[in-house]
Order: sequence, then C-alpha cells, then structure tokens
Amino acid sequence: MEKTWLKQYPAGVPPEIKFDLYASLVALLEESFRKYRDLPAYVFMGRSYRFGQVDDASRAFAAYLQSLGLERGDRVAVMMPNVPQYPVAVAAILRAGFVVVNVNPLYTPRELEHQLKDAGAKALVILENFAHVYQQVAHAVPVQHVVLAAMGDMLGLVKGTLVNYVVRQVKKMVPAFELPTAVRFGEALNIGRRKPYTAPTLGPDDIAVLQYTGGTTGVSKGAVLLHRNLVANVLQCEAWYQPALKKIPPGEQIVTVCALPLYHIFGFNTNMMLAMRMGGCNLLIPNPRDLPAVLKELSKHRFHSFPAVNTLFHALANHADFHTVDWSHLKISVGGGMAVQSATAKLWLEKTGCPIVEGYGLSETSPVASCNTVDNHQFTGTIGLPLPNTEFMLLDDEGRPVPPGAAGEIAIRGPQVMAGYWQRPDETAKVMTADGFFRTGDVGVLEERGLFKIVDRKKDMILVSGFNVYPNEVEDVLTQMDGVLECAAVGVPDEKAGEAVKVVIVKKNPALTEQDVRAYCEANLTGYKRPRVVEFRTELPKTPVGKVLRRELRDKPPAPTTTTAH
Repeated sequence: MEKTWLKQYPAGVPPEIKFDLYASLVALLEESFRKYRDLPAYVFMGRSYRFGQVDDASRAFAAYLQSLGLERGDRVAVMMPNVPQYPVAVAAILRAGFVVVNVNPLYTPRELEHQLKDAGAKALVILENFAHVYQQVAHAVPVQHVVLAAMGDMLGLVKGTLVNYVVRQVKKMVPAFELPTAVRFGEALNIGRRKPYTAPTLGPDDIAVLQYTGGTTGVSKGAVLLHRNLVANVLQCEAWYQPALKKIPPGEQIVTVCALPLYHIFGFNTNMMLAMRMGGCNLLIPNPRDLPAVLKELSKHRFHSFPAVNTLFHALANHADFHTVDWSHLKISVGGGMAVQSATAKLWLEKTGCPIVEGYGLSETSPVASCNTVDNHQFTGTIGLPLPNTEFMLLDDEGRPVPPGAAGEIAIRGPQVMAGYWQRPDETAKVMTADGFFRTGDVGVLEERGLFKIVDRKKDMILVSGFNVYPNEVEDVLTQMDGVLECAAVGVPDEKAGEAVKVVIVKKNPALTEQDVRAYCEANLTGYKRPRVVEFRTELPKTPVGKVLRRELRDKPPAPTTTTAH
C-alpha cells in the first residue's frame, strides 16, 4: 500500500526516526533518572516524588529481587493501581533483568490464577487491598515470593500511617487475608539497600513485558513486548507529540494526568514511559471512577497532557465540578482504548479549548499504531495516520491487499509490533503474516485524506471502556454454572462505556434467575466483563452447522418481556 498518509504529516514530525538510541528500556530509564534527578516524576496524595527518589528506591528494590535467587528473564507480576510503588516496582523488575507481568488488580481469583500460571510468575508485588484474592489461589500458582504494598507506604511516617488507618479501619478497603511469608514493601526496600545490585546486560531483543490481552479462544494470552518494541513506541509518540509540546512555555516541565491504569498498556507506555523519556511529571489518580476526587486533585495543579478513554472524558465534561479545574494549560488530550464519540469530543473542545486527538493501537502494538495529528482542531472520527516507521495494510479474508477505497482487515507492521504470544506459537501464527504484518481483526478503510477509519470488527470482541472482553471467556464461565444449558455473549451500545456485555441464556433449570447469574458473574468475572444485560431465551439462533449467530443476537431486538437491564 502506498504510504499516502505521509503527505498529511505535520511540520516537524519525521516519517522515520532512529530507535537505536537505547539498547533497552532500562537504558532509557537510567538516562532520565540522571538527567532529571531533581525534578518531580510523580505526585500522589499531595506528595511529590523526584526522579532521583524513584531511581534510589527502584535500585534498592531491584537488589532485593536479585537477592531472592531469581534468574534473569524470570517473570515478576505487579498487581497494583496507580500508586507510587507501581513505577518503583516496574523500574526495579526491569533493572534487575526480569520481565514485568502487568495484572489488573480487580481480577477475580479465577482470572488471577490463569495469568500467574500462564506467565510462570515467580514473584508478585501486590497492594494489600487485593491480597485476599491472591490468597485464594496461592496454593495453585508458581509464585514463590510475595511483596505486600500498602496505600500509605511512600507517604512518610505520619501521613502514611494515617492513610493506612483510614483505608484499613475506616473505609474497610482491605479484606482480611493471611500471607505469613509475604514481605512488606518498605521492608523489601530496606533489605535491598543493604544488598549488592548487579546491572544486567540487556539488549533490544530481551523481553521487557508480558501484557495480557483477551483471546478469541476465550483464554487470555500474553503479548510478548521486547525492550525494543516499547522503546520504539515511546520515541514514536514523542515525535508525534512535538507540534503540541512546542506550545508549552520553554523551560516548563510537562505535567500529565495519569488517570489511565498503569497496568494497562495505554497508561504503561503513554503515561509512565513517555513521561520518563521527556522528563515529565505524572499526577497519579488511583481511582478514576471517583470523579469528585479526580476533579479536586486536578484543581490543585497546572497540567498539559491528558490521555484517557472516551468514558472518562465524557464523565468529567458532564460533571458539575468540571469548572473548578483550570483547563487553560491543557495542550494535548489523547483518546484511545476505545472509539471517541463525536458528542464527547465536541463537548470537551467547548469546555477546555483542547481537542481530543484519537489514537489507535493494541497490547500487541505496544500500544500506539496510529493517531490523529496533535495540531488538529477538528474531530475527524477516524483513527488518524500511522505513526513514523509504521505501515498499515488492508487485507481481505485470504490475506491479499484490497483494492483502493475498499474495506479490509487492518494489518500493522512496525518496530512496536510484539514478538508474538507467550508460549503460543499457534495463536501467533494466526495473527502474523509471513512478511511481518500483525492482523488486528479490525476492519478499516483508507479515506481520501490519508486517514484510516474503523468500520467493523472481524472478531467478536466487546470493547468496554477501553478493555477487551472476549465473548468466549464470558460464555465459558457461564456454561459452567448449574442451571445454564447454553449461552452467548455479545456487545451492545452503551452511552458511558461505548459497549456493554449482554448475555443470552438458555436455561437447564427453570428456577434460574437473573440474580443467580449476576452473583455467579461477580464471583468469576472482573467488573467490566460482567453482563449489563441478562436475557433468557428458549433457544439461540444458529447456523446449519450449529455456530451461534452472535450478530443476530446483537441486531435483533428481543421480546419486551425477556430483557432485564441492570
């Protein structure tokens, strides 16, 4: 495909950039620790953490991890929200020569067990709020070492003690657990400060992160992201941001709102790693669902960059306290993870004066593959242009390029594309072409302006607030429930989340109720995977060979008496 999109690149954004500036993500981190040592890297609950402090703490934690006898390349899981221990732990794992396994802290025991087993995680760093979940699967997973963090760990003795007391005793946010061999985060740092640290020699082709993403088979798979994949994407995004960054007064540090979860690849690279490279400061938002708390925090700061999903932009712009924040310094609002709705984009521009620039990517592309130009003042409703060094192809079902103007499956080739799925060569072969293109499963068209637009989805994935939900997983869980004969899960439009999960169930036991289904899903599926709509039918529509017609369940309205929305 001719790279017509390059003609649309803004001045100052090159079509190609060099990625050999760093041998690894660790080289990038350590340069920033040196270069920006006295600047704030993170702000959390009123406390600021300098690059130098993150450097010292992560070096001590790396030494602690090395002292456990782990071998180079071993996987260490991190199960925390946006707290300052998260960037310390990630930097430490990488600096120690290990592999980061990002874990959603809201996972159920079933989901957590699968991921820890699949990754072969030898160690786990977890916020105590979620320790009760891990305790239920501890006997079944390969984890040998657990480090327990608490919300107030890095807030100083007085404030930290107070915060921990409120979290544990007042808000009751830490369910009871017993992990007698676990080591507290502060203790691990103290041990590490007394231990030697040996810097490993890391290269571009070493694995940095296993980023788990849903599977069409219903099984979550780890996208293998190499050091060079993540370094490339950081440098690509930095180049892409330049037209907007030039609007920040010279000498002023770029401040980014970090409301995206750092364990999600969008927040991981666009917040943590990109800010590291640029010497920027992240305002850590531990719970973006608490909108009054988010707006109260933002009202205290001057900030320039805000990457988020449509759901959050929409909720904030419609909140009564929106006006309490000074939005006048905001230079770049990046929407990703899910489609940005035009009504949200219009309202955000009216209220902030800063347009939402929509981007596109996947866990498999580290994540950003394309983006609208950051000097844009109009919402395009497209996923923009491929980033520097990135090629898009549109393919038919046989893998051949489609004619100009026709719709085809978006396939991506570039330095940010993953090495494959962790220990799943069969699944890797399904998505990688012989010439190195990754088949996304999204169907797109190339518009005359050189912009790509998504028009359909080949896979039956449901996208809830930027998180992938695969129907097979929901169906697999529900069909194990007593009283369910068969079921199908589909995505339905949802004003807040873009899409929501709907399940259609054929009962084996007539006494089965919607309440039973919801309780079962609560125990076995994390929040965003749970059905918003539960519907009972006497049979599911199927093809002659017995395949469930999901599209018919999506498109065909049910009888008014059978649907119950929650």
